[in-house]
Amino acid sequence: MVNTSSSPRTRTASRHTASGAVFVDLSHEIVPGATAYPGLPQPVLTDHISREQSRENYAPGTEFHLGMICMMGQTGTYMDVPHHRYADGYDLAALDLARVAHVPVTVVDTDQREIQPEAFAGAELTGRAVLIRTGWSGHWGTDTYGGGRHPHLSAASAALLAEAEPAVVGIDSTNIDDTTGRERPAHTLLLGAGIPLVEHLTNLSGVPAGGGWFTAAPVKFAGLGTFPVRAFLHTDRGA
Repeated sequence: MVNTSSSPRTRTASRHTASGAVFVDLSHEIVPGATAYPGLPQPVLTDHISREQSRENYAPGTEFHLGMICMMGQTGTYMDVPHHRYADGYDLAALDLARVAHVPVTVVDTDQREIQPEAFAGAELTGRAVLIRTGWSGHWGTDTYGGGRHPHLSAASAALLAEAEPAVVGIDSTNIDDTTGRERPAHTLLLGAGIPLVEHLTNLSGVPAGGGWFTAAPVKFAGLGTFPVRAFLHTDRGA
């Protein structure tokens, strides 16, 4: 998983507006040929109609690009909803936007590989966007990132969060579950409780100390349980 793009877009993680609002981008850039979940097919972007081809259909000086992309839902920073785990769980089209748009943020810091319930002690969880900040996103684009040693929730922490009923849970790691075994308690318990998950967040170090509001809305696909999101934080209080 190597992101070879040097676009300035990847270097602008936060932006202050004239009104004093701050937007912090929490998403990885999707690059053709890279950025899908380790071991899955990588995204392919091709021209359906190139700019050169489009010139034949329009007045001089007018051109368009029509691109076609083939990719897994598990690409870049993405959201899982219950249909990813459960055949009868709600899909992306049925996602309640109130869960994932302008949701107050609680950031939980941890350096544990298997994140235990004490990491959430005293944190406000119910109805919040609970973002777990581990720093693992710093390994993005390296073999370490997808090497299986990533931070993840313990089964006890997953149960605690499912009972607390946050609006959405996110993590800046490869997977919210341990992938060295075959069980997936975090996906099972949290998606079973109707709580969407956002994996592969980045730039959580840029979240202001005062928090803010989290948004991560996927495309409204019927029959699909996972898709990339543009995850970001917004605050009026400044960084």
